[in-house]
Amino acid sequence: MGDLGIIAKFLEQSVIASTAKSAERNLGSLETQPGFGLDLLHIVASTNLPLATRLAGALFFKNYVKRRWIDEDGNHLLPASDTELIKKEIVPLMISLPNNLQIQIGEAISAIADSDFPGNWPTLLNDLASRLTSDDMVTNRGVLIVSHSIFKRWRPLFRSDELFLEIKMVLEVFTQPFLSLLKTVDEQIQQNGGNQQQLHVLFEVFLLLVKLYYDFNCQDIPEFFEDNIQTGMGILHKYLAYSNPLLDDPDDSENASVLVKVKSSIQELVQLYTTRYEDVFGDMINDFIQITWSLLTAMSPEPKYDILVSKSLSFLTAVSRIPKYFEIFNNEFAMNNVAEQIILPNVTLRETDIELFEDDPIEYVRRDLEGSDTDTRRRACTDFLKELKEKNEQLVTNIFGTHLQKFFEQYQINSAENWRYKDLSVYLFTALAINGNITSSGVSSTNILLDVVDFFTKQIAPDLTNPVPHIILRVDAIKYIYVFRNQLNKPQLIEILPILANFLERDEYVVYTYAAITIERILTIRESITSTNFVFNKVDLSNSAEPLLTNLIKLILKQGTSPEKLAENEFLMRAVFRVLQTAEDTIQPLASHLLQELLGIVTIISKNPSNPRFTHYTFESIGAIESYSPLELLPQLVESIVPVFLNILSEDIQEFIPYVFQLFAFCVEKGKFVPDSLKQLAQPILSPPLWEMKGNVPAVTRLLKSLIKADQSLFPNLIPVLGVFQRLIASKAYDIYGFEILEVVILHINMERLKPYLKQIAVLLLQRLQTSKTERYVKQLVVFLAIISIKLGPDFTVELIDGVQDGVFSQIWTNFILTTLPGIGHLLSRKIALVGVLNVMISGNVFMNKYQPLLVPTLEAIVETASSQSIANLTNDHIDFDNMEEISTFGSSFSRLASVTERPFDPLVDIDLTNGLRSYVATSLSKYNESSGMALVSNLAPQLPEDAQVKLKDLLSAAV
Repeated sequence: MGDLGIIAKFLEQSVIASTAKSAERNLGSLETQPGFGLDLLHIVASTNLPLATRLAGALFFKNYVKRRWIDEDGNHLLPASDTELIKKEIVPLMISLPNNLQIQIGEAISAIADSDFPGNWPTLLNDLASRLTSDDMVTNRGVLIVSHSIFKRWRPLFRSDELFLEIKMVLEVFTQPFLSLLKTVDEQIQQNGGNQQQLHVLFEVFLLLVKLYYDFNCQDIPEFFEDNIQTGMGILHKYLAYSNPLLDDPDDSENASVLVKVKSSIQELVQLYTTRYEDVFGDMINDFIQITWSLLTAMSPEPKYDILVSKSLSFLTAVSRIPKYFEIFNNEFAMNNVAEQIILPNVTLRETDIELFEDDPIEYVRRDLEGSDTDTRRRACTDFLKELKEKNEQLVTNIFGTHLQKFFEQYQINSAENWRYKDLSVYLFTALAINGNITSSGVSSTNILLDVVDFFTKQIAPDLTNPVPHIILRVDAIKYIYVFRNQLNKPQLIEILPILANFLERDEYVVYTYAAITIERILTIRESITSTNFVFNKVDLSNSAEPLLTNLIKLILKQGTSPEKLAENEFLMRAVFRVLQTAEDTIQPLASHLLQELLGIVTIISKNPSNPRFTHYTFESIGAIESYSPLELLPQLVESIVPVFLNILSEDIQEFIPYVFQLFAFCVEKGKFVPDSLKQLAQPILSPPLWEMKGNVPAVTRLLKSLIKADQSLFPNLIPVLGVFQRLIASKAYDIYGFEILEVVILHINMERLKPYLKQIAVLLLQRLQTSKTERYVKQLVVFLAIISIKLGPDFTVELIDGVQDGVFSQIWTNFILTTLPGIGHLLSRKIALVGVLNVMISGNVFMNKYQPLLVPTLEAIVETASSQSIANLTNDHIDFDNMEEISTFGSSFSRLASVTERPFDPLVDIDLTNGLRSYVATSLSKYNESSGMALVSNLAPQLPEDAQVKLKDLLSAAV
């Protein structure tokens, strides 16, 4: 019990703020010991311990499994005895736990199943299915939680034979018990209509059955469910109409009851069947349309019904996509009913919305923003309206236009009392005016029957500058600009920007937040969809950047010194970053002060990193200042950031460490020297624990590379550096970073120092080819060998590989290099690989003298690659800041900073990526033909296959 007692004590301390950090460190040091996972499970199961300790154990176990069950290559990290015992004990344990512990252990089971099921956990299916009974609903609930946690992972997966085999295996075991239990639960609900406690348990089980119904059908409709569609869907249809006051808490207007959750899940499933399986489900769709209409028209506006309204509207949206069902709505009478009975009641502002606006403004903004309010009534209504409008724009615009006119008249009669009619009008006009989707770039197409600029002038502009009866109308006006920014021209936007800037000096949270969001988005407008140039540049911000930045920082700091409160509004920090990005070097007089403010913010939020997006944009802003500062100020900047950043490293604040390494690396890259304060990092960044954290690897790789390039004397002993390379090159997930380090080592470290290690380096590279090669690894190897051929000479490349074993170069060249070369699609990699291979052939003395038989296949591979027009995976240096949320995985293990992005290494900058490459190869081959004295290419050409001869002739005609 000794170990259990120690672990339990640390878990108890981990939920207390003052001891949490040290407790987590202590637990981290214990987790590598055999049996630790089982000990955690026993703590979670122990009814003698406080619930808080058990919950901490369940959370730690879930994260422990995610961290330590398998490595990035899919190999088990725990002893086999541990994994088998955990898998044996975890299901029965989880089923017996209270609800909140079940959820955490259920997620852990799902994580284990991700890697082990079905192949390495063959007992799981029967273990689960055999525990389903007709009389023990508490056990059934536990079994179904585990089952759903495993099978829900099928939902987003791409179709594959392997996936369908797994689903088939599960269905063979589960379908019969599943349907029996669904019927049993239905019967028992009818029998227990007056038993509140039993009803709750039955509906919790029913909810899980509906979710499993979706899991089993998410990829394709199984034959079993097709055969039993009347039974299954008949039961589900009945419960859309079911009501029982025992399942509803009239005093709770916020939280959805289990019955509402069941109905919402049924609607999700019905939508899946309508969208994907209409051929077998078509006869029942009308019944579901009718019940859904009844549901929607009877629903109260309380927030607890929001998710059900949203899912019901999503079903109607799916129905209206099918032409024959759209006809139900496609007349003036029906469309008017849709407007009056469904859409208008559900988009009208409610008291609860106004309370949210006042009491939790940041949540109001997040729900209101595009794409972040999926389950709100307004979003679901907008999607339904959009679908109807796409089918009959004239009818929908006319019907809703008539209502809009009435609302404006109501507003004008008494604006103070009827201000919600104006809000409703602006919302509906916006929904009607947008064609297609709103993307991060704004609206690209609008309804030709509506004039968005005229509406702005008459209805929106006055609410920006005149008094309004309610502040929400001001927000509506700002949001209108945000949505239709692309439809307004630059002179109009130049007039609007100072008005928005003034709102940053106001006290209304939602007003200044939306102003910041809209300023940020206006600064991202491009000259055209395909252009990389922004409409606004540093000249446009020459007089306004400083007040904008000052006000934005002031608003952030206004939140106080609580890390959570300070970091809650990422929109303000994103606007800071965008202004810095647009203003470039014009904010230089303010740069030092701004940097101090940002570092102060970093210091505060480091105490409890709670908002990954805020964190990201804070470091992006620091990166932008570094990026646009003149070189002579770089030492001063480094001295400012070093104390704060070194403290982050010493405190081991994991969320921030990758950012720190990227910014330090950029400073070294930009200055091309290592400041004294950063030299102390050279040895610590080689320590193995640092490389164990997945999120650190890309950033610490970059820092290590920058230090080696700038000052190789920082690494008097190369063994730890090469140890890092060895560790990374063995990993399928991180081998790319191993190649990056090796490339820098070989190109920047004195060859005399490196010579003793070259054979071992080559051995490691070839071992990976033998043991666990991947297509990506082989391509990286080709590019690496090409780089050293270009930079150090082709003879070095041949001798490096032959250093492992004389003659092995021939096998590697034939079986890997030449076969892979034509398939490299990434343009820069393709250019490097092609020129490197060409270089070995036409400039390599060792190659020519020792490997003449390789000349013909090498020429063929070069011709094939140079002749291909493929530009798959085309990349360029343009960073798309508009879509940065897509390229930065916020809150995950690594987020790349776009402001200090690392340019890919190009040893051939003089050769254009596309047109120039073909010409370069042709010219090189022509010169080689002439200078060899043997017309070598001409002599080799007849030995090529016919199609390659034609391509060679065509290629040589491009020589200049």
